[in-house]
Order: sequence, then structure tokens, then C-alpha cells
Amino acid sequence: MVLNHTTAALAATMLVASTLMACAPAHAETALTETGSTLILPLFKTWAADYAASHPGVTIATAGTGSAKGIADAVSGTVSIGTADAYMSDDDALAHPEIVDVPMAISALTINYNLPDVTGSLKLDGPTLAAIYAGVVRFWDDKAIASLNPGVSLPHHEIVPVHRAEGSGDTFVFTQYLSFTTAGRDEDTSTVIRLPGAAWGDQTGFGTSVAWPKVPGDRDATGNDGMVATIAASPYSIGYVGVSFEKQIEAAKLATASVKSFGGQFLLPTPETIEAAADALTPRTPDDERLTLVDAPGQNCYPLINYEYAIVSTKQKDKVTAAAIRNFLLWAIAPDEANKKTLDDQHFVELPAHVWVKSHDQIAAIE
Repeated sequence: MVLNHTTAALAATMLVASTLMACAPAHAETALTETGSTLILPLFKTWAADYAASHPGVTIATAGTGSAKGIADAVSGTVSIGTADAYMSDDDALAHPEIVDVPMAISALTINYNLPDVTGSLKLDGPTLAAIYAGVVRFWDDKAIASLNPGVSLPHHEIVPVHRAEGSGDTFVFTQYLSFTTAGRDEDTSTVIRLPGAAWGDQTGFGTSVAWPKVPGDRDATGNDGMVATIAASPYSIGYVGVSFEKQIEAAKLATASVKSFGGQFLLPTPETIEAAADALTPRTPDDERLTLVDAPGQNCYPLINYEYAIVSTKQKDKVTAAAIRNFLLWAIAPDEANKKTLDDQHFVELPAHVWVKSHDQIAAIE
């Protein structure tokens, strides 16, 4: 696998060590702050606690506020680090060249639903999900869903779409999938429900926030924990949740859909399918690392994956703060067994070696 080259990892480890030695030590009682993605929040909390325990004098306060606020807080200088499941827009990147988007890990979204008396994993594709969220497909036994799931007894009950209330990187990834998979589809294709007048990408598009079509009965929720709770409390609902909330999804007894990939397979988000998708697209990562990993081509590639970004200014208020941020971020992505176990436990995938080098270089520019 591209993700685990022993030689590259060893070289990367040596590079981390040399860089950390070159960094100025963090001052006693250096306090860092983070806001942003609720998907990466469980991982970031673990990182913050472990780092503080092994680096006395450094504290890291975390808050799950949604990716859009994480980006905005990093740009405004309100926090030391913003986190996001989405990269900055082209306009924002041009307006704020001092802000870098640094991949820290790779994650995924799950499509979850609360469908009483239906067992197993339903198959769903992008056009059908787009039609559900546009209000074109209103009932669970609609032919668009039934044709993907022959032999499954589906109830004639209205679907309750659930989406994020705040600006969210999860929304960014989910709506990218809807946009990419509905663009240019043949209107006469029997398994595709085309939105009235245009594909999803033309009508609604993608972003951390979108103007969701008005669907009777739809609901919104704040954060991934809010998504899980709302779907669990709403029979016949469907929504999207970060894979790091797998334990909460299981505890709420929510089902997880198999989602259609670019290659035509219906896949669940497993370490193997997430890594396969990462292998397919990460070689395209530019030096600024702003790249979508959604709907990767190839076999066994789960379509809803993304980089988890640290959004950071390269121009810090002082050298002590800059050194503290550099040291922490380099420690968090260090390619060693302890960090890999942390990522595995939280259902994240480590960076490929060639992406790690790009993240290292961007972190090294913080001063």
C-alpha cells in the first residue's frame, strides 16, 4: 500500500526529528487553541491530551464549532489552529496567502439512516441521494431506491433528510459527492433521478454551507453528535456523519448505507476502501495540498473521503507560539506506530509518505 512504505516512513521520522531539533523550544505555559471540525474533534482531543502529557508547559484547548468557523477563526487569528474537513476556497486562499491548509490525516463520511423494520445495508448512489435532498424522491419505496435494492421490502413512508445547520466540512464533502455524481448524467438513464432543470451541481452546488432545497419535514443538526442524535430520534430519516463517530452510530442503532463508487461498486467505509481511494487520488496533491478526494476512480474506492486539515497562519505573533504550533503539528503527523494506533483507534488513515512531506514543508513555513 502507498500508505505504509517502511523506508519512506523511516526517512520521514528522521526528518521530523531533525526539524524538531531545529525548532525553538516552546515557552513554559504556552497555550494553544483549536476550533473547527467536529469530525476530527475526537482525534484532536486525544492528540491535545497526549501532547500536553508528554510536553509539560504546553496546553491545547479544543472546540468543535464546525469547519467553516474553524477556517474563519484561523484566518482572523482568533485561534492558533483551525481544523476543517474542507480546504479553503480559491478566493479565500488568494485573499489570505499567509494561511496554509495542512492535511493531518484522511477520513470519511458515512451515510446513515433510521429505517424501522428494514435490516441490512441499503445501496444508495449519488443521484438518488441528491434527489432525496432535493425533495424529488420523497418516499422510501420510490422506484429510485427500490431499483438499487431489489428484493428489499421498503416502507411507503416519507423520507426525513437531515443536514448540518452550521458551516461544515462534512457538508462540503457530501455535497461534492452529490455534485460530482449528478453532473452530465443522461436524463433517460433509468436509475438516475435528474433534478428539475439542472443537475445538483448547477442548482445547489457544494460548499461548507449550501442553500438546501426546501423539503417538507427535513431537519438540521449541529455537529456530528447532533447528526447522530437527530437521525436516531427521527424514524425514517437519513443523514451523513463522520466515520470517527462510528461508536455513537452503533450505539444509536443506525444503519449504514453502501454507497456507489466512481467504479460502480457499492461500498462501506472500511480502512481498505478508504485507503484504496486515498491511493487513487493523493498522488495528485499539489504543494498547497488543497485537493478533493471525493469519488476517486478505481476499484474498491469508497467515494466519500477527505483530508482532515489544520488551517494555520504562517505568520504567528511571536517565535515561541510559532515553535509551539510547529512542534505540535509535526508530532501529530509523525509516522510512528504510536500515532498510527491513535489514528486506527479513531478510524482515521495516516498520510501517505509523499503527502506527509508536503504537510511537513507547509508546517515548517510557520514562523
